[in-house]
Amino acid sequence: MNFGKILETWESRATKGSSYDRDAISRREESAGETLLRGERRSRLLRKIPEDSIDLHGLSRDEAWTALEAFFENSRRKGCEKILIIHGKGNHQHHSEGALRDLSRRFIERCSFAGESGHSAARDGGTGSTWVILKERY
Repeated sequence: MNFGKILETWESRATKGSSYDRDAISRREESAGETLLRGERRSRLLRKIPEDSIDLHGLSRDEAWTALEAFFENSRRKGCEKILIIHGKGNHQHHSEGALRDLSRRFIERCSFAGESGHSAARDGGTGSTWVILKERY
């Protein structure tokens, strides 16, 4: 069925007194608009430079977890949309930075308001840092 035929059918039902759900139509339109806005927000944030960062170098796993909790909460409170975790690449003998990268990943997966994440561009630290987009508050 083409659009013209759909419109014609819809209008004929409306003039015959057939009921249709204007609220449902409005909700569908709002939902489509919200999806578009979310897509625009995502595109903008992927290009955006992180607004705040934390460097975990030299911290133990327990210290790093506690620091991440405080950092994420503070960043959210300040209204940050995108943040950066500097954890190192893990190329050292003791692999402490690799452990911090894995710990950071686990933290992001468990944080209820952490959204999409990824590694920085090579010129900005590459796999030695992870950016995170914070979810909007509703």
